Amino acid sequence: MTGFVSFVSSGPGDPDLLTLKAVDRLQRADAVLFDDLSAGPILAHARAGADLVGVGKRAGRTSPKQDHVSRLLVDYASTGQRVVRLKSGDAGIFGRLEEETTALATAGIGFEIIPGVTAASAAAAAAGIPLTRRLTARRVQFITGADITGALPTDLNWVALADPQATTVVYMGKRTAAALADRLMAQGLPAQTPVMLASGVSTPDQILTRGTLGDIAALVARQGGDTPALILIGPLADSPA
Repeated sequence: MTGFVSFVSSGPGDPDLLTLKAVDRLQRADAVLFDDLSAGPILAHARAGADLVGVGKRAGRTSPKQDHVSRLLVDYASTGQRVVRLKSGDAGIFGRLEEETTALATAGIGFEIIPGVTAASAAAAAAGIPLTRRLTARRVQFITGADITGALPTDLNWVALADPQATTVVYMGKRTAAALADRLMAQGLPAQTPVMLASGVSTPDQILTRGTLGDIAALVARQGGDTPALILIGPLADSPA
């Protein structure tokens, strides 16, 4: 007997931002494997008696290896259980989703993917700004600020990232923010380009800090802490809706 895995996107942290389908799957799951950022009040939607297993990864902390997480999913589903893999934000954005779906497909286990609110959308909404604007913010681009070693990726498209008419959202970029800013300014993006640093988005710990590309290192230092954050760069980052 083979079970089934639902990859459920938990959104940025506010349980009110869960989709109805996400809540339904949580309420029917036999086991929930959850990320750190999906813990807390979101887990209150899980069925009473369900196994709750923390498998989250956090920079600078001891975390489960990816192959171990994938193996847990296969093992739970192989016993016929309904499994929820609860991923923070939207499961398909910098969430190692494909590594886990590949493991399930190889094992012949069915799965579904339930999309959710990514942190970029939630941060913009919290700040009262859009991510696009006709004529002056024509594109949105999501990038990761850290490669597998935690360093700034070297193979980014710097020309595209320095486009002054784009909104760039940097996930996992606090540690490399200064290096990223230096590269963007060297590519021609003005130091006065608006920036917003958003941490704890949609939670009681939310902090939104505005500044410019040139002082991004100071923004990160001032906000401090180890709460995950993202960085919005572009013409809308300092504008009210």
